[in-house]
Amino acid sequence: MATMSLGVFSSFLGGETGSLAKSSSLSSSSLWLGVRSLPTSQANLRAVTSATASKPSTATRKREPRGIMKPGRVSPEMQAFLGGVSEIPRTQVLKQIWAYIKQHNLQDPQNRKIIVCDEKLKNIFGGKERVGFLEIAGLINPHFVK
Repeated sequence: MATMSLGVFSSFLGGETGSLAKSSSLSSSSLWLGVRSLPTSQANLRAVTSATASKPSTATRKREPRGIMKPGRVSPEMQAFLGGVSEIPRTQVLKQIWAYIKQHNLQDPQNRKIIVCDEKLKNIFGGKERVGFLEIAGLINPHFVK
């Protein structure tokens, strides 16, 4: 049975079974694992080259933006708020709305999760006086024209 397992290793190790068969100090577990079959530098080199050769190159291919990152046409009310931009991703709209809220100090001092709307924000948020910060993403949906 030992000769049969050596035959299996000979196909993987490239014919170095002679050194394994003559070495009497190796245990049966080291024969099975092939511990002394290759120097460690060569074994590591083989593992690295085979792992890197199978991965496709993703650096050469640029992905198109999808979902909320994809620019979309916006309504005239949103264009007025954004300064005339006709196409913009949803993420950028949210960033600009939050920048406007912070710049004009429109958060409620007692509850910072509530936004007190001025006239510009009322045009975007459907005339609401106060809006929760979780509502903002839902309130800008109608402004993206399909």
